[in-house]
Amino acid sequence: MSELPSPRRWYRSLYWRIALGFIAALALMLVVQGGLLVWLSTSRDDGLPPRLLADIATLVADELAAEAERTPATPLTDLARQRFRDLGRPAALVLPDGTVVADDLLPPPPLVEMARARMRAGDAEFGRRRRFSRRDDPRPPDGPPGAGRFGPAPWAVAPVRLGDTVAGVVLVARGRPPGAVARELAPWLVAGAVALLLAGTALASLAVFRPAHSRLRDLELAARRFGEGDRTARAPDRGGDEVAAVARAFNRMADEAAARETALVDADRARRQLLADVTHELRTPLTAIRGYAETLSLPAFAPASADGQRFVRIVDVEAQRLERLVNDLLDLARLDAGGGNLERETVSLGSLFARVVDRHGPAAATAGVTLETAVAPGADVVTGDARRLEQVLQNLTANALRHTPRGGRVRLEARSEGAGLAISVSDTGEGIAAEHLPHVFDRFYKVDPARADAGGTGLGLSIVKAIVERHGGTVAVASTTAAGTTFTVRLPR
Repeated sequence: MSELPSPRRWYRSLYWRIALGFIAALALMLVVQGGLLVWLSTSRDDGLPPRLLADIATLVADELAAEAERTPATPLTDLARQRFRDLGRPAALVLPDGTVVADDLLPPPPLVEMARARMRAGDAEFGRRRRFSRRDDPRPPDGPPGAGRFGPAPWAVAPVRLGDTVAGVVLVARGRPPGAVARELAPWLVAGAVALLLAGTALASLAVFRPAHSRLRDLELAARRFGEGDRTARAPDRGGDEVAAVARAFNRMADEAAARETALVDADRARRQLLADVTHELRTPLTAIRGYAETLSLPAFAPASADGQRFVRIVDVEAQRLERLVNDLLDLARLDAGGGNLERETVSLGSLFARVVDRHGPAAATAGVTLETAVAPGADVVTGDARRLEQVLQNLTANALRHTPRGGRVRLEARSEGAGLAISVSDTGEGIAAEHLPHVFDRFYKVDPARADAGGTGLGLSIVKAIVERHGGTVAVASTTAAGTTFTVRLPR
């Protein structure tokens, strides 16, 4: 059973990015609607009739006068601040000494000076609560309607009479500044946007995106299991949306891949069985051919002519070569099929190196090649099949000797490497070109077929690789042209 996919960082998940983007768009729409609400609020205030605005100013002035007469100890400025706070629109109180008490929007200085001048002059009409009108609000001829020199909209004026004295002037603006309206609505807009973002994200995630997210995770898990070798892994393909279409496409691909893999496995099994059967059947006639060739080599049965004797020797050599090829094919077929159980035991690498030297030492001396061995401390033993490991070293050493010129050197070395051992066979021969290195372990592959000698079958390195992998190890090659080649076998202890 495949493990569940590791969790991703939430901000990289398409699931959360879609949900947050969706709700952020809604929150942005809420902010825009709030801005429109502020604009509409100020626009509707600007449309307030002048007479109604004047009545509001008169009402506020009368309330201040009545409150001042009721509580003479309270300054008029304090009473004005309290009243303006609940009025809901910009208002101001101008005193005869020039003091201005405003709750939100300061009146224009010309209007303040005009109100003071009238209070000082004792204007009779003003004393009878004359309302400030558009005639008192001059503006440029090209000015926009409803906008004067004293602010964005006309102000209504009403006196605060205490007895026969005008104690102050109340100014009430027709329009409210957008900033004031925005400050009042901002906390509600922010709270609404945050609430919408949180609640909407959770709701949209659970109701809209989570089903698709769950199905995509199931598809990902099926793909992981299939990639890890579980050819029965399939993704749920219920539904008719795009996720279901992707799941069905994946399932079709998985069915085709599983069918092709089964066919390949069956074909490979048949090929290996055919190879094993053919090579096994070839051993009997090859044995007979070699026996008759050896018999014809005896003086009693040898041909009389020199050519006949040479032909007999050629038959014997080729029969030996064919026998080696058959034996290698049988060996490789058994290794590929998992046959030939390894007889694991503690193996002395020093003893293995000694047997390799005993076998190839005379040939190395004849070829003028130095054969060296070295076993580092702590790397003298390994667990494995002694016969198979010796076969690995014999093949690598024979291969190195074939490609090392006179005066060269072949070195076998064992050393500790991490938790395992590394056994290397290096030579100072001609080397292998870089384009051939990826293929040296392929079956029947030869770097230079034109120079292949009669002793090579092209299967030695394939057998080496199969044996090493059966031991749980790896084999690698490194080479430099005209400098030498090193094969390194890494085995667990």
